[in-house]
Amino acid sequence: MHRWLRWPTDPHRPRLGFGADYNPEQWPRHVWRDDARAMRTAGVNIVSLAIFSWARIQPGADTWDFAWLDEVMDLLHAHDIAVDLATATASPPPWLTAAHPEILPVDRDGRTVWPGARQHWRPTSPVFREHALILVRAMAERYGDHPALAAWHISNELGCHNVYDYSDDAAAAFRRWLQDRYGTVEELNRAWATTFWSQRYGDWDQILPPRRTGASSYPNPTQQLDFKRFSSDALREHLRAERAVLLELTPDVPVTTNFMVMGETRGMDYASWAAELDFVANDHYVVPGPQGPDEQSFSANLVGNLAGGLPWYLMEHSTSAVNWQPVNVAKAPGELARDSLTHVAHGADAVCFFQWRQSAGGAEKYHSAMLPHAGEDSAVFRDVCSLGATLRDLSAVAGTPRTPARAAIVFDWDSWWASEQDSHPTDRLRYRQEALDWYTAFLELGIRADVVPAGGVWEGYELLVAPILYVVPAGLAERLTQYVAAGGHLVTTYFSGIVDEHEHVWLGGYPGALRELLGIRIEEFAPLLDDERAELDNGATGTLWTDRIDVTDPGAEILARYKTGAQAGRPAITRRSHGPGSAAYVSTRLGPAALQPVLAELAARAGVTSELPPDLRGRVELAVRGPHRFLINRTGRTVDVSAVAGPGALLAPRGVLVASQGGTP
Repeated sequence: MHRWLRWPTDPHRPRLGFGADYNPEQWPRHVWRDDARAMRTAGVNIVSLAIFSWARIQPGADTWDFAWLDEVMDLLHAHDIAVDLATATASPPPWLTAAHPEILPVDRDGRTVWPGARQHWRPTSPVFREHALILVRAMAERYGDHPALAAWHISNELGCHNVYDYSDDAAAAFRRWLQDRYGTVEELNRAWATTFWSQRYGDWDQILPPRRTGASSYPNPTQQLDFKRFSSDALREHLRAERAVLLELTPDVPVTTNFMVMGETRGMDYASWAAELDFVANDHYVVPGPQGPDEQSFSANLVGNLAGGLPWYLMEHSTSAVNWQPVNVAKAPGELARDSLTHVAHGADAVCFFQWRQSAGGAEKYHSAMLPHAGEDSAVFRDVCSLGATLRDLSAVAGTPRTPARAAIVFDWDSWWASEQDSHPTDRLRYRQEALDWYTAFLELGIRADVVPAGGVWEGYELLVAPILYVVPAGLAERLTQYVAAGGHLVTTYFSGIVDEHEHVWLGGYPGALRELLGIRIEEFAPLLDDERAELDNGATGTLWTDRIDVTDPGAEILARYKTGAQAGRPAITRRSHGPGSAAYVSTRLGPAALQPVLAELAARAGVTSELPPDLRGRVELAVRGPHRFLINRTGRTVDVSAVAGPGALLAPRGVLVASQGGTP
């Protein structure tokens, strides 16, 4: 069930949330009123509060201090600013870790992860869980009826620093998880292929997490994959435990937590988490580079589909520079608004930042904020105020679901985790990068494409791209076969269909579970060395991987062949028709530019075309929410968008224009 923010005043008025993490405990009390005034100047209507406040709220095991938080809650409410109130459990206070060092995580080398940073707790620690839930209960009892409370914010960025814990607590919980999954040790032995290297287990107590095994000595691959699954589930169980207390005491208040769908953050299977929340929230930070804006759009798109197309909450992003990259570059003019509105275009109904006031001390003092060190008389704050006004003008967008595209990219956490494990044909493969390359190719062609979880609903799409779909259980193979039989057009790539859910190879030749569907057979992989290239007869150049393909179905077309290298003359790209549907295979990494003509042909055969006029394709990204069309400038130049937004409509460099269907921008 989707429940949105419980706005304290005028709850039925459509609006977009706008705000930030607020950390008043970092500042003296006289600053708080200045903050509330400046927030209203900027148009802030919601803040996340108390995220890292455990030590301030509970300074000792039997000592509580809510007075300062009471004052801040009342002050914000008096200024008509709603509160997304954290449970404050993100990082335990020093008194707790001193009294109970057994809550501290342990890395795979057996080293304790000590306090001094944040998130220093074991997701499976019963001691930590007990103390955390005492705090959650205290917060719910005190603030559940506060008029400023709009939502509960469980912990913060669960798993950002503690997703993999190899402690004895984790080992015990891992065994319980495995018992639930497999039932018997015999079934686990079968699934883990423990006859290899004399690993056969005789009792559950013999099983450990995949701790350090020594140089060039690789842990069991299924053990590694199951530990990744378990670790994600362990964090989800903690989420459920906090949520249960909140629902018991405050059943009418919606609950969320902030995902981190961005870059290479991979430890949490958010597709399995989304149903635990009343609404999905996400943190996103742009990584500099030529695909930075595309990655941001890709992530926002995926979050929108994790949310089922319903409104979601952008909990954190940055107004300008961050502090954790090797070189932290300030955002160029227009990027603050572009980044924010890209998320709105893909379904966000709240745009928030880390943080409100830039810290004077601590590890993130050089991370930008809405109110920077320079104060209100600054370009950043003026841009913040301008964005606040824009979001007020866009209030009609609030509550509007995303409009599905006709094409989609399938995203699968199991394949991400498993395809990049050790002992594979190459360690250069990057699952998310391949998916992003296809997304960039769609953008360059001006074709809208959704990013959807593998376990979600994707049968309604006419074109489905499933890059590096390495893990294909029998059920998924059947879904894909049915999709094609029903008239869908599937595209997959190298290293797809190789193993089942246990990391066991589908025998008989690659691509295993998809071999019959694709009408091809591969006897042996042919990955490329770093300096090797494989030219194709369509003018493209492949890197990273090639395949020695034999076409097994006479009806399968060869769309391109290898021109050079060990596979010269062999098929490189194939397509097999199945009645009205088809299944295509791309056997090498082409990169965004070389993928464009390949994707253009496959999309045209699927009947999927761009909704943009030819001169805007590649220059402008189009996203649609109901009657609202978002045009996002992908260039550093002004673009004339009159053809889609009305006479004289110009899109500024890095700008975003929102127009209603047939209406005025």
